[in-house]
Amino acid sequence: MLKSNNIIKISAVEYLNTLPFVHGINNSGFLKNYLLELDIPSACAEKMLAQKADIGLVPIVSLTKLKDYQIITDYCIGAISSVGSVLLLSDVPIEKIKCVMLDYHSQTTNSLIKVILSKYMNISVLWENGNVNYEKRIAGNNAGIVIGDRAFEMIGKHRYSYDLARLWNQYTGLPFVFACWVAIGELPKQVLDDFCKAIDWGVKHKFEAAKNVNSNINLENYFNNCISYDFDQDKKDAMELFFKEVRQLNIVGNSVG
Repeated sequence: MLKSNNIIKISAVEYLNTLPFVHGINNSGFLKNYLLELDIPSACAEKMLAQKADIGLVPIVSLTKLKDYQIITDYCIGAISSVGSVLLLSDVPIEKIKCVMLDYHSQTTNSLIKVILSKYMNISVLWENGNVNYEKRIAGNNAGIVIGDRAFEMIGKHRYSYDLARLWNQYTGLPFVFACWVAIGELPKQVLDDFCKAIDWGVKHKFEAAKNVNSNINLENYFNNCISYDFDQDKKDAMELFFKEVRQLNIVGNSVG
């Protein structure tokens, strides 16, 4: 997709957990001609599917629909166990939930909760696609998925909070990968090498990135103890298991992100 002007188009997630990546892209000095846009996860996936970006931080469930892509960099948005920002919120215990409102920000997370409840916990619920402000309807035995920075704002507002990465780890013994870097089509090797260097630099300077942001969240703790950026073999194994479970339950459908 790279045009004659050689500007590389990059789509990254707008959440706090992506700050080290954005810091590397903007400040490492490795990348020169680029356009960086920040989006919610589902929008990143849509841009990559429509080939409106050359490189994207792609929610992993969309990899089942992408064509002519390659996973790049040694980094991802992942978690070993509790991630802190991918939650199932409820006013009743999980076994008493009747309806789960899904988060329009990420179909990957929506697929994850379906795997956990349907396959691992054998809990049957109604699924409802959440719209803007759906979080206000979390009450009684209607629960909701809330991800990203909004999840921090919801802490303490409901009696029960279930961390999806922790639940996945409890049932599989594996970490979880929420998103990874993907390139579409044929990009020059130098572009890919420079991008990978920028991301590597950003992760290695992640605490520097945290200092430049005004946030009520302890970002150093979040980056160090909640988000796991290394895209190691355990995470790759976890991703393959997740794909297997999603296929078996046939829960992807036409969704992206």
